[in-house]
Amino acid sequence: MWPRLFLLLGLFSLLAACATHEPRQLVPSINLSPDNQLFPGNDGGPRAGGVDFGFRAERGNDDRPGQLAELDGIRVASVSPGGPADMAGLLPGDHILELDGHAIEQPDQLDAIALDIEEERVVMVNVRRDTTVFMTVLNVSPQSDARLEAVELYRVDPLYIRAGFTTELLEDAEGGALSGARIVHLLDDSPLHAAGLREDDIILAIAGEPVRSAQALIDRIHRNHGPGDRVTLNFARDNQLQDQDVELWHPGRRLSRLSLWPLFVYESSLDPDRTRFTVLDLLLFSLFSYEREAGEREYSVLGLFRTASGYGELLEE
Repeated sequence: MWPRLFLLLGLFSLLAACATHEPRQLVPSINLSPDNQLFPGNDGGPRAGGVDFGFRAERGNDDRPGQLAELDGIRVASVSPGGPADMAGLLPGDHILELDGHAIEQPDQLDAIALDIEEERVVMVNVRRDTTVFMTVLNVSPQSDARLEAVELYRVDPLYIRAGFTTELLEDAEGGALSGARIVHLLDDSPLHAAGLREDDIILAIAGEPVRSAQALIDRIHRNHGPGDRVTLNFARDNQLQDQDVELWHPGRRLSRLSLWPLFVYESSLDPDRTRFTVLDLLLFSLFSYEREAGEREYSVLGLFRTASGYGELLEE
């Protein structure tokens, strides 16, 4: 009789065996920057050393993000009184389609164009107002305002790609305008190292879908992918187009539960910080149990002898 009982108990324990895993580290959450980042003392225009177009722009559907289909161009959010845009007759709500011969898809493309202009000149701009498209000109001149202290260096993804990017304006083989995200900084643990990408490579697309700006690249990675996903980056190096699969950063895996009931049960979690271990769980009591939650620890033998300690305090009963 007893051998059968132990055999049945062993079979039941094997059936009850369970092992599960969870991330080795808690994945932090980050906020995505707007395309046109505002800094103290800066109204959202380009930095000193370039030109000021005299308006602040945002994505074409920022009034109700996620509800409207994406429209061509970017929307004028505000116009600086007396600035080039004001003198050209631009109004809040207008959509900028082309500027200086470049099709505009993201607000931070304006900054890249503005920084390339080093002399006073006229900039052509195509605008859609309601259902009318018209052309006007902006009379711009280089800035010399010493009050602007904050200078944007690059856009960075500190989590999945762990690299910094700037928006790069390029020309295709037919002389058309396109843009991408140039790698300007790689963190030590960036997955781009293992994939063979390096600084000055220009990411043009993700799985064939064009990347319009540095922030657009980061936005798409965070909105469409998660830790450990594999993505295909289409990039340019020395005027040669290349493709490379990249495995995004992931936190690794750790054992969160191992059970061979009723022989033993082990459980561990990061949030909350807790560990529990039980040997020979007999429902009403266990041969031995250990439980830790943050700095508190508790030991129990046969459910009769218990010792608890934590933060310098030791209790026995």
